[in-house]
Amino acid sequence: MPPFHFKRTWLPVLCLAAASLSCKQQPAPDRAGRGERPAVFSEPAPLDRAANDVGRFLAGLPGAPGSSFADLEKDQAWIAHSRELNEDWTRIETSVLPAMSRFRTEWLSAPPVGRSAVFYPFSGPDALMINVFFPQCPAYLMVGLEPPGTLPSLRQLSRKDLPVYLRAVRQTIHSELHRSFFITREMDREFRGQVNDGLLPTILQLLVRSRHTIAGYRRVSLTESGAIVDRASGETLPHGVQVDFQSGSEPLQRLYYFSVNLDDSHLAKNQAFLHLLGRLAGMTTYMKATSYMPHQPGFSIIRREILSHSAAVLQDDSGIPYRFFGSQWRVQLFGAYDHPYGSFKWLAQADLKRAYETQNPAPLGFRIGYGYSKAPSNLMLAVRK
Repeated sequence: MPPFHFKRTWLPVLCLAAASLSCKQQPAPDRAGRGERPAVFSEPAPLDRAANDVGRFLAGLPGAPGSSFADLEKDQAWIAHSRELNEDWTRIETSVLPAMSRFRTEWLSAPPVGRSAVFYPFSGPDALMINVFFPQCPAYLMVGLEPPGTLPSLRQLSRKDLPVYLRAVRQTIHSELHRSFFITREMDREFRGQVNDGLLPTILQLLVRSRHTIAGYRRVSLTESGAIVDRASGETLPHGVQVDFQSGSEPLQRLYYFSVNLDDSHLAKNQAFLHLLGRLAGMTTYMKATSYMPHQPGFSIIRREILSHSAAVLQDDSGIPYRFFGSQWRVQLFGAYDHPYGSFKWLAQADLKRAYETQNPAPLGFRIGYGYSKAPSNLMLAVRK
């Protein structure tokens, strides 16, 4: 596969009409790659400042005027929490995020990436990276095994041992801020009732720290046809959460997180989610630090769906193996690759290594993914021809 270049120096194309609060049904694009906004993402969440107030409190940011958390912000535990998080965020905002933003401007601003919905499988609560790399896209679909969770109330948070709880809250995002990814075993012991009952509070933290205001949220599920609807009590179909958010006066954007097992044995029976992906033709898929799940034989369905419906794929080497990107894809490599880090060494890709040796990969400029500070980082951008 020959290397390619599609740098752009102009400003990113805005996602026209992508985040309006109501939209007429749009016809499906004729083929993947046109970047049309999927009508499935047209329903707004109810306007409600509660999610923004909770997000700012947990993120260590002073509440907006009228926040119900104003008194709790005077607690010494929250003051220390805010100080420590400010130090962590200052570090990545000065040393890591600028290089990622330059990469985005140079490589990810033009169509189809600049105006497509973004699919992020194996994501955990990582709302940070998709907003760094795809800040102007209309909607984001994140998927993981962890439950979406609920929004904690002022009453619930007031009853907690605040120093202990806020220390645990900081720990939930420590690996993201220091390694660029969430660690699966840590999420297992943090997001199933131990710290929070799911990912929503962490998603909100990352969004508000990314300078967004949360406009509202709602609990959602899928119909059999893959439409996103309000979740009914006792609903057994895939369940998740929708967060509507905004940066300044920019158009409203949406993030969906669904708890879905993506292995073949589960996904083959999850027709609702498969129909949802089918309605997202033209999406950009993003993957990193996936525990190399897409390399496994038992994840063939999600590989097929991504390759069938994506207009572009941005991933590290833990995503879909290089050999699956045939002549219908233009591929640009970034960074360096020799073999996977640590316990994943047995999943080395000889063909990817040869491509890095022969195709003059572009510099990456930042570390990301496994081996964050101990091994070279890599990304691959594949765009459908």
